[in-house]
Amino acid sequence: MDKISYVGNADVNAIDHLYKMYQQDPESVDLGWKKFFEGFDFARTNFEDNGEIPENFQKEFKVINLINSYRNRGHLFTKTNPVRERRKYAPTLSIENFGLEQSDMDSVFAAGEEVGIGAATLRAIVDHLEQTYCQSIGIEYVYMRDPERIEWFKNKIELKNRPKFDKDRKVNIFKMLNQASSFESFLGKKFVGQKRFSVEGGEALIPALDTLVQKGSELGVEYFVMGMAHRGRLKVLSKIVGDAATGHLAERIFTVFEGTSHPSFPADEGDVKYHQGALGLRKTKSGRDVKINLSCNPSHLEFVNPVVEGMARASQDSKLVETDETRDNVFAKVLPVLMHGDAAFAGQGIVMETLQLASLMGYRTGGTIHLVINNQIGFTTSPEASRSSIYSTDAAQITQTPIFHINGDDPEAACRVIRIALDYRQKFAKDVVLDLVGFRRLGHNEGDEPSYTQPVMYARVKAHPGTRHLYAQLLVREGVITNEDLDAMTAKVVEKYERILANAKKIASEKPARAALNAPIVEEDGSEVLATPISPEVLKKVSEQVSLVPEGFNINPKMVGQRGRRAKMGTGEVPMDWGFAEAIAYGSLGLDGTNVRLSGQDS
Repeated sequence: MDKISYVGNADVNAIDHLYKMYQQDPESVDLGWKKFFEGFDFARTNFEDNGEIPENFQKEFKVINLINSYRNRGHLFTKTNPVRERRKYAPTLSIENFGLEQSDMDSVFAAGEEVGIGAATLRAIVDHLEQTYCQSIGIEYVYMRDPERIEWFKNKIELKNRPKFDKDRKVNIFKMLNQASSFESFLGKKFVGQKRFSVEGGEALIPALDTLVQKGSELGVEYFVMGMAHRGRLKVLSKIVGDAATGHLAERIFTVFEGTSHPSFPADEGDVKYHQGALGLRKTKSGRDVKINLSCNPSHLEFVNPVVEGMARASQDSKLVETDETRDNVFAKVLPVLMHGDAAFAGQGIVMETLQLASLMGYRTGGTIHLVINNQIGFTTSPEASRSSIYSTDAAQITQTPIFHINGDDPEAACRVIRIALDYRQKFAKDVVLDLVGFRRLGHNEGDEPSYTQPVMYARVKAHPGTRHLYAQLLVREGVITNEDLDAMTAKVVEKYERILANAKKIASEKPARAALNAPIVEEDGSEVLATPISPEVLKKVSEQVSLVPEGFNINPKMVGQRGRRAKMGTGEVPMDWGFAEAIAYGSLGLDGTNVRLSGQDS
């Protein structure tokens, strides 16, 4: 097996730059690089004099090689997936792949200086690397070409430098998870079958965003401009943008579920609730007031990205005109935040266009926090069947953007990473991407049955107890909280939602229900209506074919009933539905000799 070359995987120009700095002043480079170059010079001199490099020096280089491979490839071996086995990658980070042996595990190596633990045994070095690079957080950053940013990351992500949470902070994280989980289950029980694009399976988004607002205000952010698609929008509106104390935005949402618009939000009339945006003012725990704007967004997923960037840039430009501050200062005060779906981030060109504009003089906004709500399925398709890249976030590497991958079942990891990402954005005024890997508890919307297309994954999802439950039990084991505390918190949240819902029902009862969204539309523009009927004989023939199961094919048991209903639709025994009509359309086109290509998630 080929050995992994540290120098071969690093940026040659960056190494040459560091080596020249070291030659001029050995103290001007990081201690790890200083040790590396000392060994390099010694080995080169010793080789020239004796033709032989001492074995201990050779092994020091091998340990350095191992360390840098963890930095390069550790993200491939993380525990970041809560419901799937990770794909296997080779070569692994086994010490044997670096010319080291098990007998070296208790030998002391000066290379431990490179990871901030001083001279240490290889066993201690490997354990430190595993804890840093291969747990709930995967980190991609070494492809950046700026030595300063690489060094900043190397230091910031070291275990001793990562944010640590006391009891109060852990309890607050749980409260955020609990509110997200309770909100979704409350809506599911009260409004059965209504679409809401639940955040269940990605609830860690809510404590992460709360951390973003709280920490951001401490770092001087006054205005958060946010954009996102459907999933999780209702909870973000009610908890992150809205005033949690009054429940004002939750009341707005519940009123729309009741079939009408809230009188304070007349623009909601005629659109669905998961398109709506809001502007809110929140007082953070630091005592600062911050403005949060969640932009409206229709069903075009990522097209809100340049809209949000434009809103942020306009606000920054206004501050420049109104004050004597520098552009760097106004960048620090206005922060664009974009939340993406994994399939959309990988698949829509508008994402790359927005990333490519990020550093241009006329468009830059001082860096954007990109947060991918990764449910690993998009609509119906698993990642390996929907993209060529390993990660949905790989496009961000093109613009030298650092990327974090986070296990959605570890909300503390999500909150740690958001703090590091904020520090990076405020210091370097550049984009950073967070890939929150979770799952989607229900179908694409609450009316879909996901196990039709993903039976294996959804067997695992069904068995998953939920992020809230896992974190709650962790806190109980740590002695941070009791089971009685958990029950009391949940009861309090549900009581609040019951009160808000009662208000919403009262508002809805006093206001005429809005017109049905599927009311007939009278066309007055003279558009020609094409004649596309088929004969009863064609309908019967196609319906018979689409209802048959090929011999030897093991059909999902849940599909048997659907096939039976389709056969009855063809004979007129039961009414036709949209899915049947679509199948008849494809089949009749095929009989006419028209090719029909089924590609992508909708197929």
